[in-house]
Amino acid sequence: MMEEPIIQTIQPVTHDLGDFKVRRVLPSRERTMVGPFIFVDEFGPARLTPGEGMDVRPHPHINLATVTYLFDGAIEHSDSLGTRKVIEPGAVNLMTAGTGIVHSERSPADRRAEGPSFYGMQTWLALPDGKEEIDPGFDHVASGGLPLIEDGGASVRVLMGTLWGATAATPCHSPTIYADILLSAGGSVPIEAEADERAIMLVGGEADLDGQRLEPFVLYVLKPRHEARLSSISEGRAMLMGGGAFATKRHVFWNFVSSSRDRINQAKEDWKAMRFPLIPDDHDEFIPIPEVPKTVSYP
Repeated sequence: MMEEPIIQTIQPVTHDLGDFKVRRVLPSRERTMVGPFIFVDEFGPARLTPGEGMDVRPHPHINLATVTYLFDGAIEHSDSLGTRKVIEPGAVNLMTAGTGIVHSERSPADRRAEGPSFYGMQTWLALPDGKEEIDPGFDHVASGGLPLIEDGGASVRVLMGTLWGATAATPCHSPTIYADILLSAGGSVPIEAEADERAIMLVGGEADLDGQRLEPFVLYVLKPRHEARLSSISEGRAMLMGGGAFATKRHVFWNFVSSSRDRINQAKEDWKAMRFPLIPDDHDEFIPIPEVPKTVSYP
């Protein structure tokens, strides 16, 4: 009998923002984390009305790192360290919040006239014990620092960690794997089994895992130590994510992640009192703490 490759299936919660949809699979009632990944959003594909743009106003984070990766479009990142960087497909933005950081994400001004398109992933990685309160930082890793492996009808870009014998230049605060897998018609790739926890999300086309059909935007948590094979009859695109399991529980409230509820409560008060550092050239507006946040821990 063939070994079952999937131990858990998490359906996305879809937030319809009018011009585009955001699909969230973590955190969920069923599961909070896969390795260090504690927040997983897929957004788009979408094209906005000419003259419009995406504007995520300034907001704070603590005790986590955000990872932004695009399949299409461009996003301009600005933060309280003074960083301003446009990310496009093939690159990774890693923002380490640590003790606290504020950032905004907007469509670049030169993309708005045509009606910007965007399609991609934003994930949060919980910082490990002993590193939750490190100094904030920002890393932009261009495509040249992200290995591209092409074999057997598969093209795999390693975004974080070491996979298939290649290591990405993206810094990792704890053991992490993250990859973008493109399969051509009839293509397949073995999914390495070294990480403690792994999950796959189909983000385009069609694919199956050990013969089991995958549904778009659903998170499939893989059986530990089982080397499954991802394949596609036509063509497909999937994201692989995971890493070392966390021994200590993490709490999530809005944009804050921490092993300490008291630390999250302090961050809430700090944001209400505007004690966080501000973005030098983007501080005229901000996102207030919602009464009922969409991102929250579950019992």
